[in-house]
Amino acid sequence: MGWLILIVLLLIVLILLLSCVKIVPQATAMVVERLGGYRATWSVGLHVKAPFIDRVAKKVILKEQVVDFAPQPVITKDNVTMRIDTVVFFQITDPKLFAYGVENPIMAIENLTATTLRNIIGDLELDQTLTSRETINTKMRASLDIATDPWGIKVNRVELKNIIPPAAIQDAMEKQMKAERERREAILRAEGEKKSTVLVAEGKKESAILDAEAEKTAAILRAEAQKEKMIREAEGQAEAILKVQKANADGLRFLKDAGADETVLALKSFEALTKVADGKATKIIIPSELQNVAGTLTALAETVKTEKKETADPV
Repeated sequence: MGWLILIVLLLIVLILLLSCVKIVPQATAMVVERLGGYRATWSVGLHVKAPFIDRVAKKVILKEQVVDFAPQPVITKDNVTMRIDTVVFFQITDPKLFAYGVENPIMAIENLTATTLRNIIGDLELDQTLTSRETINTKMRASLDIATDPWGIKVNRVELKNIIPPAAIQDAMEKQMKAERERREAILRAEGEKKSTVLVAEGKKESAILDAEAEKTAAILRAEAQKEKMIREAEGQAEAILKVQKANADGLRFLKDAGADETVLALKSFEALTKVADGKATKIIIPSELQNVAGTLTALAETVKTEKKETADPV
């Protein structure tokens, strides 16, 4: 029986000793009290407390924490009531102040966030509130960080999660956005039509230029062809005249070689000139010698006709 009691006592002592040994994990701190008063703050590692007189008053998480608060009603400078919900990122920097600074620190941060938000939004109009998120976030973070320093809390960041204006304001904003989109659509359509018209006009201009250049080229080619035709015809006529003159010259040379007198040669030359004209409106300049010869021949012909008549009618 004595051994059994001894074993029980040893077990109780062992349990007490084990309960006095504490291991603090990473990113955690423990606030230890002795007889109800603050004794120490344990950081990461192995720690031993005195039995019965020491106790762990609070276990504090040192990691950054996130708290999402419900939407809070706020009034803008132009008397528009809207609801805004916020997200606060904070971190405990002093476990002792956090444990003894304020009762229920999360609720304290929520109420402080709501009052700070109302103060900031109260100085802004609706349009400024909707377009100044970064400014509001910065002001709130600075105000909350200063207010939470006595509680051992550092506010790292504050974000406005949602800004919910009244239903009437939302309808007006949607109509305004719709009108703006329609205006942009009309502008884009007009610009597209303008570009299309310009492109069509440029195309017609290019087509007209190409047609004019083609017509110019065709006219030049036609003129060159007509010119070439006239040159060829002139060359043909000149060659024909030369051949006729050559033939006549050969005939006159033949008559001369045959012993024809000058009068016959002159008449043959005159006949050659007549053939050269060939019934065309050609002006032929006859030398004075040929004119004299023609006159002599006419006189001779008249004399012959007179003699023949006298012979036919004797006195």
